[in-house]
Order: sequence, then C-alpha cells, then structure tokens
Amino acid sequence: MTRHWTLQQAPRMDGRLALVTGATGGLGYQTALGLASRGARVMLTGRNAEKGQAALARLRQEQPGADASFRLLDLASLGSIAAFAHELAQETDRLDVLVNNAGVMGTPTRMETRDGFELQFGTNFLGPFALTARLRPLVCAADGGGRVVTVASLAALTGRIVFDDLQGRRRYAPFRAYGQSKLADLILALELDRQAHAHGWPLHSIAAHPGWARTDIATSRLTARQGLRERLTRVGAVWAFRLMGQSAAHGALPLEFAAMAPQARDGGYYGPDGPGERRGNVGEALVPPAAADPVTARRLWQAAERLTGTALS
Repeated sequence: MTRHWTLQQAPRMDGRLALVTGATGGLGYQTALGLASRGARVMLTGRNAEKGQAALARLRQEQPGADASFRLLDLASLGSIAAFAHELAQETDRLDVLVNNAGVMGTPTRMETRDGFELQFGTNFLGPFALTARLRPLVCAADGGGRVVTVASLAALTGRIVFDDLQGRRRYAPFRAYGQSKLADLILALELDRQAHAHGWPLHSIAAHPGWARTDIATSRLTARQGLRERLTRVGAVWAFRLMGQSAAHGALPLEFAAMAPQARDGGYYGPDGPGERRGNVGEALVPPAAADPVTARRLWQAAERLTGTALS
C-alpha cells in the first residue's frame, strides 16, 4: 500500500458510474465528492429529497462540472430498494462502484423498519445486503468487474451476532444493536469476496471504516428519552469524537481508497493507521475473529437471504 495515500493518488474515473448510499452528508457526501473529483459519474442517494438536492448543489459548487445526480433510496424499506434497483437497471447496463455507506447509529429506543426489522440491523445490514444482491448483475457487468465497498465501523470489534434475537425484541441496547449491525456489514464484505471467488463473479468486495470521524451520525442522537447513564455515556462519546476524532473528509479516505485505489485488494479491510485506528492515514484494519469465521458468515448470509427475500449466492 502506498504510504500516506491521498485522493490525488487515485486514478482517473472518467466514464465510470459510482453509486454512494447515504450521500446527503458526512462520509457519504465526502466519498461522493472524492469520486466526482476523479471524474466519476456519481449518483448520490438518500431518503430525504430536500437534503439530497442540497447535497447535490453543494457538490456541484465544490466540484464545478461534476457529473452528479441524486436519487431517492430508503435502505429501511425493501420495497424502496427493489424499486430503485429496477429503475437503475433500466438506465444503465453496468455499475462500476457501489459504496454501501448509509446507516443509523444508536437509536435510543427500539424502532423498526417498514418491514418490521430492528432499525439499525435493518438499515445498516439487511438494506445493503438486499441492494447488493439486486445490483450484483450491474456490478459484474462493469469493465474488469465493479467494486462493492461496505462501510463497517470500529464498533465491529466489540459486536456480536445474536442469532436467537437478531431483531433485539427480547433485549435491546442502542450500541449493542449498532455493534451487531456493523459486525454484520464487515461479515457481508468478507463473505461476498468468498462468494465472488467461489462463483467466478467479476466483482471486487472491499470493506473500510472511517475511525472516529466527526459526522452527524457520531455526534447526535442525544435525547431526553435516554436514561441518565446512557446520556452521560453519550455525552462522553460525543466529546471524545470531537476532541480526538478526525474530519469527515479525512475519515472518508479509507472509503475512497477502497473504491478507487489499485492497491486495494479483494477481501481487504481498510481504516486509519493511528492508535486504535481512530484517526490517521489509510492502513490495513484489524479484522475481529467473529468477522473472519466462515461458519458465522454462512449462517448470517442464510438469515439475510431469508429475511430480505433476495439471493446473494
């Protein structure tokens, strides 16, 4: 890997189509901006049309001449995912880069998606799983095989897949659910790489995490509904991110590396190379044992296919 990788070292992406989920702000927006700066045709997606148009206007202002568009896509709705994938297939015959970035973090009370899944597990993992399954033919049709970048988190290190309560119906804790969803994302990326090699798919699956990036998702979600202990924990976490974290632009570098750099390897996992992988330059990230276990991966894969009604194998 090139030491101290920067966006300027990325190859030109002219003529290539890149789709970034959750691109109305934070890491998603910065990743879309980075792709656009290298000449990619970028499609930003999000669930809020007003925010989407604002993000699009901002991107065009920061990157004059950018070939960019915004599309509505709600990762918390399997119906929205199916409709979006169908419409995209009518517009293009290939997709060069898919960045599965959209997510929610630490919802203080248990909430559900439109399909009845726990909100974090449904939005952060099942949604990207279903989207990737439906877009796989377009990704495989890209010249040389497209890239699927799945955004994990440091929370994956302490995450645990609770197979007998995936939806947190019996016991819900905000950051336990978040950790499970991000560990599941990392498992998705690694297992997708195994499946691609096993089936001969021309597809490159790579994972990345931003470390401690100062984004809205990391510094919000403090509500009156939370108990005193949860609120104090959240306040401490917010201040830790603000004092010791890095900017969204810097946090997006591992995502951009995974999406564009020739050095990014299939099945790789990238994040900041500083202490605790909280900030720093792009480097190899630590894969927790739970994410590397093929038995856990196959079990989760089967559960995801059953719950989403999509097949990724």
